[in-house]
Amino acid sequence: MQRIPNFLSHLLKLVVVLGIVGLLQLAVAQNNGPVQDANQSNVTTEPSKIATQSPAGSPEQETSPLTNSSALVIGPGDDIEITVYGTPDLSVHTRVSADGNIWMPLIDYVRIAGLSSSEAQAAIEAKLRENSILNDPQVSVYVKEYNSSGFSVAGEVAKPGFYSALGPHRLFDVLQAAGGTTDKAANKVVISHRDQKDGTTLYISKDPAEMAASNVDLQPGDTVFVPKAGIVYVLGAVNRPGGYVLNSTGGITVLQIVAVAAGPTRLASAGKTRLLHRTENGFQEQQIDLTKLLRGKAHDVPVRNEDILFIPSSVIKEALNASTLVGIAAGAAIYRIP
Repeated sequence: MQRIPNFLSHLLKLVVVLGIVGLLQLAVAQNNGPVQDANQSNVTTEPSKIATQSPAGSPEQETSPLTNSSALVIGPGDDIEITVYGTPDLSVHTRVSADGNIWMPLIDYVRIAGLSSSEAQAAIEAKLRENSILNDPQVSVYVKEYNSSGFSVAGEVAKPGFYSALGPHRLFDVLQAAGGTTDKAANKVVISHRDQKDGTTLYISKDPAEMAASNVDLQPGDTVFVPKAGIVYVLGAVNRPGGYVLNSTGGITVLQIVAVAAGPTRLASAGKTRLLHRTENGFQEQQIDLTKLLRGKAHDVPVRNEDILFIPSSVIKEALNASTLVGIAAGAAIYRIP
């Protein structure tokens, strides 16, 4: 009879232990539950953060290149690299024909002239689907060289010519690609847009803020012309003979041009100075007494573009005609008036 109470006692202890274990497992399960939910919420929340941040950042980053390259359209002569992913036999490297078409295996000719790269990709993909060649084609069109869309640079630049629109499109970048301006260039450029008769004149200042404002964006088809500056030549017995680029404001006189040429030498015959004006009928000569000008006993004389001021030497008799002076001026050094 004593065995029964002992058995019941052991059974009761076992039930208590099992109850405690069950309670512990339930507590652990409840504690783990929120952690797992939190992890899952993090997994689902992070992409939502990316999704909410992406419209604020990536559309501008994605739209900006498209905006900059939207004016770049494919044209005859352009060098094209076409890649059809997963089907290398259909990928080609070709050049757009004169009629604006390209040839591709199995689909014959596709017209892509006048289209952007993305539009050309869509046109080729549509052609592949129409001909039942690929159900879901993935095409990439890369224009290696734009020969039909670019900038023409002319005038006083080191390397005038046609420059591809592939690359920087700002004014100073294009001028740098053309080797920069020459020493005879004016401090202005004329930009003419395609299908526009009148150009826009921009003056290039030495002020950094004004220079930044002048560095405008160019569009494919634009023509950049750098005109020649007005130049006055000072030859003969001066300390620094040469050609002097006139400021855009003009208003330069004989005394001013002699001053920037460092004045006459000690051997100069200043009273016999000659000023040659270029006219439609040749050069017109004007005698100037530079000695009186320097002493303030005569009115100053204005000079014009391509004038030649010649100050002879009192030691050597120099009877140089106009054509000889023109030849000397052609080889003279060029200086810019500060």
